[in-house]
Amino acid sequence: MKQELEQAIASAVQELFATDVSIELARPDEQFGDFATNVALQLSKQLGQNPREIAEKLAVKLRETLDDTVKEVTVAGPGFLNLALTDAALIGSVGHEAAKALDGKTVVAEYSDPNPFKVLHAGHLYTSIVGDAIANLLERAGGNVHRVNFGGDVGLHVGKTMWAILRALGGENPAGLAAIPASGRSEWLAQNYIAGTNAYEDDESAKQAIIQLNKRVYQIFADNDHQSPFAQIYWTCRQWSYDYFDSFYASIGSKFEKYYPESSVADLGLRTVKEQLAKGVFQESDGAVIFKGDDYGLHTRVFINSEGIPTYEAKDVGLIMQKREDYHFDKSVVITGNEQQQYMAVVLKAVEQFAPELVAATSHLTHGIVKLQGGTKMSSRKGNILRAVDVLEVAAEANKKLTGQENNATVLGAVKYAFLKNRIGGDIIYDPIESVSLEGNSGPYLQYAHARARSILAKTTGPGEAELAELEAGERTLIRKITEYGEVVDRAITELMPHHICGYLYELAQTFNRFYEHNRVIGDPREAVRLRLVDLYATTLKDGLNLLGITAPEQM
Repeated sequence: MKQELEQAIASAVQELFATDVSIELARPDEQFGDFATNVALQLSKQLGQNPREIAEKLAVKLRETLDDTVKEVTVAGPGFLNLALTDAALIGSVGHEAAKALDGKTVVAEYSDPNPFKVLHAGHLYTSIVGDAIANLLERAGGNVHRVNFGGDVGLHVGKTMWAILRALGGENPAGLAAIPASGRSEWLAQNYIAGTNAYEDDESAKQAIIQLNKRVYQIFADNDHQSPFAQIYWTCRQWSYDYFDSFYASIGSKFEKYYPESSVADLGLRTVKEQLAKGVFQESDGAVIFKGDDYGLHTRVFINSEGIPTYEAKDVGLIMQKREDYHFDKSVVITGNEQQQYMAVVLKAVEQFAPELVAATSHLTHGIVKLQGGTKMSSRKGNILRAVDVLEVAAEANKKLTGQENNATVLGAVKYAFLKNRIGGDIIYDPIESVSLEGNSGPYLQYAHARARSILAKTTGPGEAELAELEAGERTLIRKITEYGEVVDRAITELMPHHICGYLYELAQTFNRFYEHNRVIGDPREAVRLRLVDLYATTLKDGLNLLGITAPEQM
């Protein structure tokens, strides 16, 4: 309906004033109508006419051309046009589908990106939740979405962890790994990473040993070594990490089609950088290979270090090229923390010099850090990390304290919604008590709202097929809010911002509460009509929650 009205107004402008204009209808307060536009104010400068006079002419024209769908066109203020739909037109606009802007397109969504040999922290939980929601939006837009994950199974952090593991095992003793209980493997790896990092920073001899171990890890791949004691320790511990990742992702409802270990793209990245070095994209500097980002208003970064080892930058180049080879994507979305913004800008600028079509198809979204209420930024290097499981645990504790129950669906809904209701980009201050509350703007509040609507419907044989025709005031207010859903989803897809859906669902639930407070449903002469409205409301609420990756329970 919104698009149809925008086209009708644009046509009226063309017919009356012989000019083309882009119309963007807004949703005003209900007392002013269902849609509003300031097109007359836009035209006044172009035409040199009074905006109110322009609006009056448009109002007359629109009353003639839209009499089947618009019951009233009014002019307000200096020249705003307000349009009120007929009940039939309003009802007919229920169920607007999101525009299939990506219909038939291949999309790669890369997010979470934890490193083996390290623990999943709160940032990984956040980007997993946000990434899932954005991937859902991309699918709603018609995209064939592939969810992938990139992590560093080679690199200095692995060297640090392996150094500490060898000390813990008393040398290259893979049999010693049998003593590590399965339930404690991820924590054991995390503690060894911390120990290795501290040694690297505080002990010069340990630092040199770690550098050599880093090279040995790369050599494992060069030699395809799975038999040496050192390689057995490496491969076993790497698999422990991936098992841990799989288990955690399953617990929060995430599933990735493919893990891209850095080792799988390092050689491709190295070859690509060397090829482009010969073509002048990269330059040599003190034995290393760099990209002079300064020439593009960015900063210079090393892509191959002086020892010939590809850096993170070169591996990201390899990842981009590998994703193209694997998927031939039309669109690629990469979600990382804010600290990666400038880094990725340099990588993408480098790739743009030889594969501009890949960069044009890539969107890099960044987010802030996650802190507990009153907390500070934490670092896995020093061991004072806020782990992903810590966030879920404090949410579970808060929920049990509030309700006396253990409900994973409620806890997950609480955490996911608390993260998603904030616009992507800024830091997240997570308040576990607020997140599990059944009152206010929270996931459990919306889950309860859905369950409550379903309980109303359960008192009858169902909503039936009652015809929605003339609406009473409260009924019209509710269905008007329901009709906004498709527009909100369209906006969330366009901007890749799930928080728009969160805000809408909260407003929708509040609108329903006011409706239900003042309009009897069961036993009212208009019961059949109102049950249809309750069903439409519950269906809309459930669909929105599902887009966010949150379950909509039938009862709570």
